Amino acid sequence: MTVPVTPLLEMKKVAKEYRGVAALKDIDFDLRRGEVHAILGENGAGKSTLVKILSGAVPPSAGEIHLEGRRVQFAGPAQARRHGIAMVYQETSLVPALTVAQNLYLGDEKFFNRLRGTYIEAQQLLQSLNFPVDPTATVQSLGTAKRQMVEIARAVRLKAKIIIFDEPTATLTSEEKHHLFLLIDRLREDQVSIIFISHALEEALEISDRITILRDGLHVITGDAKAFSRDTIVRHMVGRSLTHELYGRAADERAARLPREKVLSVQNLSMQNVVRNTSFSIFAGQVTGIFGLVGSGRTETAKIIAGVAKRDFFHGGDVRLDGSAVRYRTPRQAVGDGVVYVTEDRKGEGFFETMSVAENIYIGQISSRQSPGIATSMRTMRALATSWTKKLNVKALNSDARVIELSGGNQQKVVIAKSLVQKPRLIIFDEPTRGVDVGAIAEIHQLIGALADDGLAVIVISSYLPEILSLSDRILVSRQGRIVAELSPDEATSATVMFAAVY
Repeated sequence: MTVPVTPLLEMKKVAKEYRGVAALKDIDFDLRRGEVHAILGENGAGKSTLVKILSGAVPPSAGEIHLEGRRVQFAGPAQARRHGIAMVYQETSLVPALTVAQNLYLGDEKFFNRLRGTYIEAQQLLQSLNFPVDPTATVQSLGTAKRQMVEIARAVRLKAKIIIFDEPTATLTSEEKHHLFLLIDRLREDQVSIIFISHALEEALEISDRITILRDGLHVITGDAKAFSRDTIVRHMVGRSLTHELYGRAADERAARLPREKVLSVQNLSMQNVVRNTSFSIFAGQVTGIFGLVGSGRTETAKIIAGVAKRDFFHGGDVRLDGSAVRYRTPRQAVGDGVVYVTEDRKGEGFFETMSVAENIYIGQISSRQSPGIATSMRTMRALATSWTKKLNVKALNSDARVIELSGGNQQKVVIAKSLVQKPRLIIFDEPTRGVDVGAIAEIHQLIGALADDGLAVIVISSYLPEILSLSDRILVSRQGRIVAELSPDEATSATVMFAAVY
């Protein structure tokens, strides 16, 4: 006879409405002591809303939460933390101007506090987690991956019973992911319960004990991770298989996209020690994929081309657009010539979070070559937004909804719409599907292919090899600040591309 397992946490018939629209509908969820429970679903499925309710960030419209058999209600995140629930957000909640150590102890400072002692304790904590972060550094000086490490370290320091990880690996390298998974295993052995939200389905299958799948705010299925495969998860998430749509493309479609005229020529481009004498060309009507490991100079190269970063003044190389030499001091100058960069950091650089969808898209238009000027009617702005949200299938309550209220995939679509409204000739996508669910990934991939079919020159920078292999008509490999290899789709395999990126 099997003895029933008493859950550490139970959420019963939990519901949440925003402006009369249901984000969650009667969700039942339970978490056992010392287990890793993955919550999966498309953007907008209700994953983030569910864990925000659990962490005290938003109140439920209905339902109950039981912790260790007792009903609880959280007035805010601080109260949830006192009950042993900590959350590691995808978008970090750290204070940029404070040091790493100060952020680790923020809200939990001792009455008599010596800064030197705080730094020593923080250093010991970070070393125990194998996180290479300087406790005296300010958070604003850290990269995205290290900020995520500080978030994780803060949750571990609180000795939480339940830690919620929202997309913890989106900005980590393979080695950093390995360390994170080892840490999760240690937490599990210490009987800490983990809720794991990720769009990387392979990671969920690897690390989880159980998996719960949500769709359109409804509970679809919960079961042991061993009972799932990638394809069964996708079918439960979207109602059909997307395997071919995501990472397969017909050979004749590739063959049809032969390079047209040369749009961009880069020769001996250099920026300090990050980009070093790199050279390549980009053609119209073609998707050029750029693959490289973190630190290979891919993003910096793209930012120089788009005027976001400046190349070396002396011996910085030559950039030619349609044969004419260009050196952009600002992104607006590049946009004026039809060169647009879609950033990898959508929240920090991609949109104005407190503005509406309509306002964000219109800001993109007024910076374009065909700008009608700043002044316009709200009716015109909404009509423009409605047109683009329909084209890109952006799911929002209406065009007046703030972008911060949207799911990650829909935020990414707004950033893309804000760029496409500028009518570019060359568009650079930097990690276009990072933190995006499988359904939105398929839509973004189809959009990128359609842009190339329409004659645009398209660059896609991605750390995910299957994405590069399936999207690209030609592949450039970046290593140590240089383009070191160019491969055709017939030549490119996971092994050949990775070999060029490493050796």
